[in-house]
Amino acid sequence: MIVPPLLRDVLRPHRVTMALILATMLVQIVMTLAAPWPLKIVIDNVIGTHRQFFWINAILSQLGSKAHIAAAAGIGTVLIAVTAGAAMYAGNYLTEGLSQRIGNDLRLRLYQQLQRLSLAYYDANRIGAIVSTLTSDVQTIQGFASVSTLNIFTNTLTVFGIVVVMFLCRWDFTLIALTVVPFLAIFVLRVNRAVRDAVKEVRMQQSDLVATLQEGLQMIQVVQAFGREDHQEQQVRNATTRTMTAWLQARRRSSVISPVIALAVALCTGLVLWRGSLLIMAGVMTIGALTIFLAYLARFFQPVRDLAEMANTFAQVAVSLERVEAVFQADEVIADRPDAKVPPPLRGGITFSHVAFGYRPGVPVLRDVTFTISPGQMVGIVGPTGSGKSTVVSLIPRFRDPDAGQIFIDGVDVRDYRLRGLRSQIGFVLQDTVLLRGSIRSNIAFGRPDATEPEIIRAAELANAHEFISRMPDGYDTVVGDRGSTLSGGQRQRIGIARALIRDNPILVLDEPTAALDAESEHLVIEALERLMEGRTVVTIAHRLSTLRSADKIVVIEDGVVSEEGSHGDLLGRGGTYAQLCRLQFEGRAARDRP
Repeated sequence: MIVPPLLRDVLRPHRVTMALILATMLVQIVMTLAAPWPLKIVIDNVIGTHRQFFWINAILSQLGSKAHIAAAAGIGTVLIAVTAGAAMYAGNYLTEGLSQRIGNDLRLRLYQQLQRLSLAYYDANRIGAIVSTLTSDVQTIQGFASVSTLNIFTNTLTVFGIVVVMFLCRWDFTLIALTVVPFLAIFVLRVNRAVRDAVKEVRMQQSDLVATLQEGLQMIQVVQAFGREDHQEQQVRNATTRTMTAWLQARRRSSVISPVIALAVALCTGLVLWRGSLLIMAGVMTIGALTIFLAYLARFFQPVRDLAEMANTFAQVAVSLERVEAVFQADEVIADRPDAKVPPPLRGGITFSHVAFGYRPGVPVLRDVTFTISPGQMVGIVGPTGSGKSTVVSLIPRFRDPDAGQIFIDGVDVRDYRLRGLRSQIGFVLQDTVLLRGSIRSNIAFGRPDATEPEIIRAAELANAHEFISRMPDGYDTVVGDRGSTLSGGQRQRIGIARALIRDNPILVLDEPTAALDAESEHLVIEALERLMEGRTVVTIAHRLSTLRSADKIVVIEDGVVSEEGSHGDLLGRGGTYAQLCRLQFEGRAARDRP
């Protein structure tokens, strides 16, 4: 059997455990081969008087009477069963442990790879499909890598051992059984191709179902707010129906294997039974010999059936391997250069030099962006909707790399810095602060897990968050819901500011952290931001242009280039794009305030 490279890598660390499991399976095989012999001995040497195989006669002659032979056969049957049972127990225990460790190792490796991938990968792939790969596909591979791989090996050895014993018993009858095997193999291979295509469709539909469920649950507030529950239920119903249809199609194709093999078994058994009966009547063959051959014949076709019926398993694991390997082979990786260095403490000077970037080939978002930020400056990035403001700031911490041009921090290309070291010196406060499910304490210390309790409290105080945290029943141990859903927008933003404060980074990126807040929350957040921005280089995306009055510089992005650059007053005096954006916002606000 050719084992794919990914499976070899997963199995290699567990070779000792696999050897132990194989040993238990070899014991089971031996017991399987030995199981029919007590029955033959009883039929031929107790009930009848026929004796075959010199070494068996030599052993039986030491037992004396037929009663002793029958007792020995009964004890032998029990001993065989006990030995097989003990080996089965040990094998199942070791196999389950191996299966879990393989799944754990593969899932961790896959998650590590997903964390290395850039945001471009997640732009092109649905999170639900990725989750399906991390769960269903890994589970399929772990089962195959442990249980199925060993079962294939064991079944193969069992078939070989049974064939040898059958040849020793009746070589002519054995040929009858072996005659049908090539035809079964050809049939199974053809079915397997059809099943694989069907299983691939099943996996695609399952991923789509998981993605649909996830999106619906993540948007549950929006769905309920707009009364679209029926629409969302229909989306899930359609995805479920497609998955069910694809699965039934796969099962329809794979289900033909069992009846075909059953027909082959019946045909071989019928021929052996007919021919054996004639030989018994002619005195050439004993009843025990025919009984043991029929027992071996049934056991011969059981592993053959198991191997054949694994067509569906082979198809599933092949599809799962393709999906997992696609993640490992994804090239949307922001990688460190071989000679990249750990950045020293940064001063915060940032330069964009002729930077171009597009999310899709031939569709540029930034065409030629050039500007400079001095250490300690507060710089606002503004522009019309879709001009590329968020793209500009995402290039600084290398969430994405530019297609052309360079970005320098303190005169060094950001790609010459180690990625982890670079991001460790950049703080973020985004428009919608996302919190992890856990305590408020752990969320504040998320970027610096070694922070002490006094440091966490001090950061919360500076962020105007300590007061509302103290009012909560469990204080800093209060557990927030997924994405911080149990807190208000203003509370989440202040925890986000505390999280940035505790890291004490020289560079700070703000993505309009007050855009969705009410006046009271906005006042508290702005007050906290002013403390946060002291002594740091600040790059902020601003939709409310009034927040940029105190900015040292404003950079206007328009049509993928820097169209204007200067202070708030300078740009208003020029009467260009910035002045027009300010006028539109002022007129819109005045219209909203007019009674």
